[in-house]
Amino acid sequence: MATIRGMDHFSAPHFRNEDAARTFLEGLLWPDGPVCPKCGIVNHAYATKKPGVFRCAEKECRKDFTVTMNTVMERSHIALHKWLQAFHLMCSSKKGVSAHQLHRTLDITYEAAWFMSHRIRECMRSGGLAPPMGGSGKIVEADETYYGKTETHRISPQRKGRPYNPRGSRGPKDKRPIVALVERGGNVRTFHVPVADKASVA
Repeated sequence: MATIRGMDHFSAPHFRNEDAARTFLEGLLWPDGPVCPKCGIVNHAYATKKPGVFRCAEKECRKDFTVTMNTVMERSHIALHKWLQAFHLMCSSKKGVSAHQLHRTLDITYEAAWFMSHRIRECMRSGGLAPPMGGSGKIVEADETYYGKTETHRISPQRKGRPYNPRGSRGPKDKRPIVALVERGGNVRTFHVPVADKASVA
């Protein structure tokens, strides 16, 4: 294994063991108990038989989730303790760490190292993990727009199975809704939402 500043810290259990890494992440990201990424409820979930999988106990939700959901590690097949090692290396190195260096140090494929390095840099960039917009004396404006095609058509029983938006028609009926938040004198953030109704925009 290559010698890199901070490698002596890799003797910690969460850098070597998958279960220890998951426990470490849960304590770091959920200090007050499991947080459901679907409904946002805190500490009202229970562990399922699958390791690391929790189920929301809210009657209206009841969704399964893990600590990696809504993070750069979501849907990744790379071991969690490898992710923690990569986070440590990229955050502690003054000169930066290349994908080739991660590939050699973590003993993973170059493709996996490239994927990890890009995801980690994305969440480290300005605004990637920024605090919530707004604050004392600041104004945040919200608006919606529509762009591109939806993945599926909305079907109307009254129209006998035809989509709401006939071919060639204009307007937002067959396009993807996008909500934008603009902080005056600050950042802009955009999100794809299922429906751009009053509740989503607010």
